[in-house]
Amino acid sequence: MIYLDNAATSFPKPEEVGERMRYYVEQVGATVNRSSYAAAREAGLTALSLRERLCRLFSFPHPSHVILTSGATAGLNLLLKGLLRPGDHCIVSAMEHNAVMRPLVQLERQGVRFDRAPCGGDGRLVLDALPCLFRSNTRLVLMAHASNVCGVLQDARAVGELCAARGVPFALDAAQSAGHVPIHFEELKLSALVAPGHKGLLGPQGIGAALLSPDLAARLDPLWAGGTGSASDSEEVPDLLPDRFEPGTPNLPGIYGWERALAYLEERGVEALMAHEQALTARLLAGLPLGPGLRLAGPAGTENRVGVFSLDFLQMDNAEAAWRLEEEFGVLTRCGLHCAPSAHKVLGTFPQGSVRLSLGFASTEADVDWALTALEKILSGTD
Repeated sequence: MIYLDNAATSFPKPEEVGERMRYYVEQVGATVNRSSYAAAREAGLTALSLRERLCRLFSFPHPSHVILTSGATAGLNLLLKGLLRPGDHCIVSAMEHNAVMRPLVQLERQGVRFDRAPCGGDGRLVLDALPCLFRSNTRLVLMAHASNVCGVLQDARAVGELCAARGVPFALDAAQSAGHVPIHFEELKLSALVAPGHKGLLGPQGIGAALLSPDLAARLDPLWAGGTGSASDSEEVPDLLPDRFEPGTPNLPGIYGWERALAYLEERGVEALMAHEQALTARLLAGLPLGPGLRLAGPAGTENRVGVFSLDFLQMDNAEAAWRLEEEFGVLTRCGLHCAPSAHKVLGTFPQGSVRLSLGFASTEADVDWALTALEKILSGTD
């Protein structure tokens, strides 16, 4: 089996991730903020360690403002629905995932307006078109850092500078970039960063984080409310962070697993993992059998991209190609529209979608070479 679906979820995980989750379930079991015995203290310290590791990873100075969520989708909903009100305006890119677009379309029915910043045919943001989209009521700019469809990496620094000059919060959806490229919260002039645990950050599913600047956090309304183990004398939602945005019992197995995944990531280093992925990206792009039967949607070069590639088979159905890759060659990909119809419209692959190959930390040169061989053989069979 050649696993090339890391944009969906990283696999395999570092071995320690599952070990720590099992350790929690079998030997700890306690939750956080509710009790003071030793197991509960350990769980609380592990959650704090997770927040601190995320702060180090993203050069973010506020552990209390690292909000643990059920994933990136929950973090994006918290941000959009907690901030935007009827009459407000938001700017996104034309390459967004439905985790952004579906909440925005819901909010549009309530009187929120949004504009999509245009992108070129390779998915890259047209920066010159962005300034004219700002309005007096623009309350947020939110963009995917890297595309889950074609891997294009947007110039977040340039967008952050435009937003800072206008006093508009800038939020980054780092679902496809966190763990793949270095991200510096303050250098990018971010107000928020949202990331899932289970993709490039190598943790389990069902956990993620939203990093919120103090200014933005003060403006957000919680989407859900309940017990936090703090301020239990009051029926009001507490102001204390992270409690304000984290009611209920957290995903402790996920916290233990993700904390250990981030320890692994720290030991390896994001820069080293990025170099590994870039080398494999160059190898794959150089060997793609492009021509009358196959085209690459998105950037053709190795710069300003992550290891996500969309292939459009021109003489056969993409779904058939994906099926043959698995059945005949053991290469696992993802076919379809990847929950990002707007991005596929930009790339010219709507409505047929594409076959997506995506690299991860465990991908090897042999994996890439076998996938290229499989593509060659499938294409030669359609001549």
